[in-house]
Amino acid sequence: MDLSTLPDLRAGLEIRDIPDGGIVSGRIDAEEAILVRRGDEYFAVGAQCTHYHGALPLGLIVDDTIRCPLHHACFSLRTGAALRAPALDPLSSWRVEQTAGKVFVRERLPEPRPATAGPTRSLPASVTIIGGGAAGLAAADALRREGYSAAITIISADTFAPYDRPNLSKDFLMGTAPAEWIPLRGSDYYVERKIGLVLDARVQSLDLKLRSVQLESGRKIDFHALLLATGADPVRLDIPVSGAAKLLYLRSFDDSRAIVAAAAAAKRVVVVGASFIGLEVAASLRHRGIDVHVVGPERVLFERLLGTELGALVREVHESHGVTFHLGASLARVDGNRVSLSDGSGIEADFVVLGVGVRPNIKLAEQAGLAIDRGVVVDEYLETSAKGVFAAGDIARWPDPHTGDRIRVEHWVVAERQGQVAALNILGRRQRFDAVPFFWSQHYDLTINYVGHAESWDSVEVEGSLAARDCAVTYKRGGRILAVATLSRDLKSLKAERDLESTQVSTP
Repeated sequence: MDLSTLPDLRAGLEIRDIPDGGIVSGRIDAEEAILVRRGDEYFAVGAQCTHYHGALPLGLIVDDTIRCPLHHACFSLRTGAALRAPALDPLSSWRVEQTAGKVFVRERLPEPRPATAGPTRSLPASVTIIGGGAAGLAAADALRREGYSAAITIISADTFAPYDRPNLSKDFLMGTAPAEWIPLRGSDYYVERKIGLVLDARVQSLDLKLRSVQLESGRKIDFHALLLATGADPVRLDIPVSGAAKLLYLRSFDDSRAIVAAAAAAKRVVVVGASFIGLEVAASLRHRGIDVHVVGPERVLFERLLGTELGALVREVHESHGVTFHLGASLARVDGNRVSLSDGSGIEADFVVLGVGVRPNIKLAEQAGLAIDRGVVVDEYLETSAKGVFAAGDIARWPDPHTGDRIRVEHWVVAERQGQVAALNILGRRQRFDAVPFFWSQHYDLTINYVGHAESWDSVEVEGSLAARDCAVTYKRGGRILAVATLSRDLKSLKAERDLESTQVSTP
């Protein structure tokens, strides 16, 4: 953007030209910024979300916060602080002054300082986090931002420090994002914040009475508070395989790198599983010019999640980009480059990517005697059946105040936000987890934003045009809105999230 075309916010704007609740784009020296008015108060912050550089001028003001239209990160207008994931870093912020009927932006304000965590005697002497994914890093980050200064240890089975997992099936696999973009934080971050990061480490056992974690390596780590954020593992198919068959899964950074390496010389690939991950893999491989065949047992894509009309559109988009679907079929066997399906057909392929779902990694929690119900049972504060032991992310089943159900959700943003709330409750804040679930999925130039949670519904309403890929799809049960999926309507998605937040029912 040519910043010279934007108004100079230091030179001042007439108050009468700034609508109440409005967002005015401008520049402050060499930076793009926005000026926001709320009644008689004015705020100036950076114009780009610190997550994926979403355009905040197109965002939504809710009280004294601004929400990003891209992935629903939330920032304080007063300080620029990142309040809710997926953004973790603050916006730039400036002091604003009113005089003679004009508003002027003055000096830059310092970054928000860590809060006071509270009396040391009331805080845990150490926090151990099992899991180096979205929830684990977000929790450690929140603990430090809240002023917690005692020992924090993250134990991760991964060989890499926490990274941007959604990118593995999107830009990185597509070849448009370099490997150095994938880590969520640089190595200096963990050193500066004194966060112990134990990589390539697997927990053998968890002793809740002795408050200790035993690693397979023999190392023992004691804890006072514990967060379980062990995530999920890909479902692995037990199918006959012979010859030089190459079957790949996608969950980790190593998995994505393996697919990238295999794709370098590939001409045709079979993707088993018409899930969001499977179809994002298909789109990324088509971007590389590879012939892609997708195999799935369903007849209509995402029928149970998105409904028949939106599911049909997703299929149409992929087919328009050259993807061949084999629906109503499953993988029977793989012999070298020959992929045999349950319907008797066969496909020649250089390799196979399997994306048939994941299972929550709850074995450790089960062995420790925690309450289990298709996940680790937690209360509204994300605390498990054991005091001082919390769970977040893919494994946590929590009482959702918006549906009245106990739910478990495998979404990146949900995991991060749960990690942040769990951190606050480890510090004794007693903050309920009441965020509305959100996820996004990218298919070529089609992006689906989805807020809420609807495992079942009795009516679907479409506002706008599916054919034009400009619409909002609302899922209802008993006349009550459970979820909204949007195409090309980012502001509508933000407003739906805001409205769903105010809708709460009794929980089990």
